[in-house]
Amino acid sequence: MERLGTGIGWRPEIADAVEGMPGIDWVEAVAENVCPGHLPESLRRLRERGVTVVPHGVSLGLGGAERPDAGRLLALAERAEALGSPLVTEHIAFVRAGGPLTASPRLEAGHLLPVPRTRDALDVLCENIRIAQDALPVPLAVENIAALIAWPGEEMTEGQFLYDLADRTGVRLLIDVANLHTNHVNRGEDPAEALAELPLEAIAYVHVAGGFERDGVWHDSHAHPVPRPVLDILTDLASRVSPPGVLLERDENFPEPAELEGELAAIQEAVEKGGGVRAGGAWRAAASAEPSTVSTDPARQRLALAQTALLSALVAGTPVPEGFDRVRLGVQARALAGKRADVVAKVAPELPVILGAGYRPAFLAYAQGAPMTDGYRRDALDFAGHLLLGEEVRDARVRRELREWWLERSGPAPRSRRPGVRLARATRRALLRR
Repeated sequence: MERLGTGIGWRPEIADAVEGMPGIDWVEAVAENVCPGHLPESLRRLRERGVTVVPHGVSLGLGGAERPDAGRLLALAERAEALGSPLVTEHIAFVRAGGPLTASPRLEAGHLLPVPRTRDALDVLCENIRIAQDALPVPLAVENIAALIAWPGEEMTEGQFLYDLADRTGVRLLIDVANLHTNHVNRGEDPAEALAELPLEAIAYVHVAGGFERDGVWHDSHAHPVPRPVLDILTDLASRVSPPGVLLERDENFPEPAELEGELAAIQEAVEKGGGVRAGGAWRAAASAEPSTVSTDPARQRLALAQTALLSALVAGTPVPEGFDRVRLGVQARALAGKRADVVAKVAPELPVILGAGYRPAFLAYAQGAPMTDGYRRDALDFAGHLLLGEEVRDARVRRELREWWLERSGPAPRSRRPGVRLARATRRALLRR
C-alpha cells in the first residue's frame, strides 16, 4: 500500500497557506468542488511539486439503498484521472432516500447519515462498493462516519461491520479517529474495541479533525482544534499498525497557518508515540472474497423503506420511526437544517446580503416545510422562489433585488446586461404566461 505521509485537507480558503507549509506530503480535495477541466492553480502547483492529491467524495451515497449513480461515478473517475491520484475516497453513509424503490418523492439529506449495521445494509453496501470499484480507474477507500443517532436493532459493532466489508470486497479503509471519538461520546462505543476489530492491513490512511461538545452531544465540526482524546485514539491506532498516511481536516473557522502547523506537529507526535510502543504480531489482513450471487433486491427494498422513514422524519417532519431516540433525532434534525442554511449561504452568498439578518430565520422557516430534493444550488433557487411567491418579504427594494437574483440564475443562460435583450426576454415570459 502506498505511503502517503503527512497531509492536510486542501480548501480554497487556505490554499496559499497549504502551499507554504513545510512537511506536507499530500493533500485531499473535496471531489465535488474540483472541476477536472479547470483545476485550481494551487492544486496544479502542488502537483508539479510532486505533492499527491486525493479526491474525497461526499455525495455518492454508497450506503444508500439504490445502486451508485453512473454519472456520479464517472465524475469521481474523471477527477482521479485529472489529479493523477493513486486512489479515491468516499463514505460509508447514505445521503438520499425515497424514489422508485419506495414509490415516494426523493429526499436529500445534504449530510452523511449512518447506515444500520445489519446484514441487509452490509449486503447492499458490498454490492455498491463492487460497482464503484469496477467504475473507478484507481483503488477506492471508504470512511467510517460520525453519527448523532443510532439505528435500533443493529446486528454488528462498527469494527465487525468494517471488517466484513473489507473482507468481502477488498476495499481499503479510511479510518477517521475523530469519528471514532464522536461515536464514543454520542453512542457509547469504545474506540479501542473498534480498533481491535478492524482489518488494520486494509487501512489506506487516517483522518484527524476537531469538534466540540454541547449538552452531552459531540459535534464533528471540522472547525475546532483537534482535542487530546482524538490524538490519544490516533496513538492507539499507531501502536497497532503504521498508518500509510495521516491527514488533518479543517473546513471552517480557519486559524492562522502557524496554528495549523502546530496541529500537524501534534498529529505527527501522536503517531510517533504509538509507533514507539507498537507490538509485533500478525494482524488480520482483508482479502477480497468472491462476489455473492444472492440477489440484493429484497435487501435493497427493506433498506430503502427504513432509510426513507428516517430521512423523512429528519427533514420533512414525519413521525419518528419506532426504536429511535426522539430527542437525539431532534438534535440531528436541527443540525441538518442549520447546515443546510449555512451551505446555501455559501453557494449563494448574495442571499444573506440581500436579506440581511432575516436570511437565516427565513430559511429555517422555509426548510421546515420544504425538504431538499436536489443539490444546494437548486435549494437556493427554490428558497428565493418561495420568498417571491409569499409575503414574508415586504420591503420593495429587497423583493426587487431578490427577483433580479432569481431571474439571473433560474434560466438556462445568464441574463444579458443589454436592455434590449432583457426586455425581449421579459416580453417572452409575459407571453408564455398567457
